Amino acid sequence: MPDALPACTEDLFLGGSVRLRQPVSGYRAAIDPVMLAAAVDARPDQRVFEAGAGHGTAALCLARRVPGCRVAGIELQPALARLANDNARLNGLAAQVDVMVGDLGRPPPRVAAGGFDHVMANPPHLDAARPPPDGAKASSRVEGNLGLGDWIDFMLRMAKPGGALTLLHRADRLDEILHLLRRRTGGIVVFPLWPKRGRAAKRVVVRARKGSRSPTVVAAGLVVHEDEGGFTPEADAVLRGGALSVACIPPRGVI
Repeated sequence: MPDALPACTEDLFLGGSVRLRQPVSGYRAAIDPVMLAAAVDARPDQRVFEAGAGHGTAALCLARRVPGCRVAGIELQPALARLANDNARLNGLAAQVDVMVGDLGRPPPRVAAGGFDHVMANPPHLDAARPPPDGAKASSRVEGNLGLGDWIDFMLRMAKPGGALTLLHRADRLDEILHLLRRRTGGIVVFPLWPKRGRAAKRVVVRARKGSRSPTVVAAGLVVHEDEGGFTPEADAVLRGGALSVACIPPRGVI
């Protein structure tokens, strides 16, 4: 018998163009998966893979913004994978989005390694030593048997030669991310998400290209909130369906 779907709310994303049913308790999508999807520069004829698709927020936002692209995903929790596919049908995107149940460590046979133009992920942000107080959120926010290195290894396996990896993570784990990506990728772009002007970044988007030898750069990033608390015009444009210009690099950004 399949896992029962949890009690859900229905919420709107991308200015109302994406309707998302998500659990009342446990992990609930905020702006992170929207920013992740906005950072993937997919074309309509390309294939994208999402590791840890959850209930489909990033996949659906990307499919809505880039009609014609195909997004496959893998999700460990069967109830969430089922909900992601229900959400795809709810939004008329079932032809573009397909989430399967599976473990990154033992992916199902139909996952075609090396077959994707883009691979994206918003991995669990906390290691096992720092679980959140809400146990229902642990599987989405805390690394289990697979650590960050395992996630990045999996993303590299899924990407074509020259394919792009895009992940959103905590800024305080950037050094670990860069260590794991170097020697296997190049063209790394670090794009900070500044919570407010003058505040240290808590999140970063990192994009890399498999097999590239291009140097690492630091982009100007995006200020998310105004001082009084509302979204900046630039952030609001992204949250309403615009692309995040991760490739927009200041001329002095090479490190």
